[in-house]
Amino acid sequence: MLDQILDSSLALSLKTPILLIILIALEAVLSADNAIALAAIAQGLKSPKLQRSALNVGLVVAYVLRMSLILTATWVVKFWQFELLGAIYLLWLVFNYFTSQENENHHHHGPEFTSLWQAIPLIAITDLAFSLDSVTTAIAIADEVWLILVGGTIGVITLRFLAELFIRWLQEYTYLEDAGFITVGFVGLRLLVRVINPEWVPPEWLMITTIALIFAWGFSKRNPEQRDEVEISVESIDNQISKEPEKISS
Repeated sequence: MLDQILDSSLALSLKTPILLIILIALEAVLSADNAIALAAIAQGLKSPKLQRSALNVGLVVAYVLRMSLILTATWVVKFWQFELLGAIYLLWLVFNYFTSQENENHHHHGPEFTSLWQAIPLIAITDLAFSLDSVTTAIAIADEVWLILVGGTIGVITLRFLAELFIRWLQEYTYLEDAGFITVGFVGLRLLVRVINPEWVPPEWLMITTIALIFAWGFSKRNPEQRDEVEISVESIDNQISKEPEKISS
């Protein structure tokens, strides 16, 4: 479908912005599962301040690695071993998530860190593994490196804000973390299938549709504890408002 759009008789001046919009849209959609994985890793740090610092520093390192991957992509795609390593790593993340016990205090699966510098390398490597899939998709769509660099830059910026949002949403929605790691598994399987036989790789529209449906399920149920907290906060605000006239009359 994308090939038909891009191979149509569009003028170069119109084709370039369309390519950029498509790349940005793909980065945004494909960043959702990446953001959940990074948010889950950052949750291994107990302090919200440390979580933000880990995302900031980790994604700076990830940005350097992603730009390096884009600039060397024509060389990297010649070696199926890179995609195999990325697939194994992402599938290991999924296996580790679904087999690890949940921390009842923080509702957290996976590793816990005592230091900021333990989380940063894992964040950077995780983004690099995801980039193997998104960069390969970008190369298939656009030939101009600068377009892919711009798309990748916007993708990292989007990823930073999404990851921080997901840290909060993971506490709020019951199924969201499970949904995120199911999509991580799909990305890992997609890389693995590409290594085995590129012709078996499903089209982008099918991947995007599947991710959207899984995330719709992930946002389908709020955590009862979060609802109770909202109700308590609303009730306390109502009580404060009702007390104001009494204070004025007295």
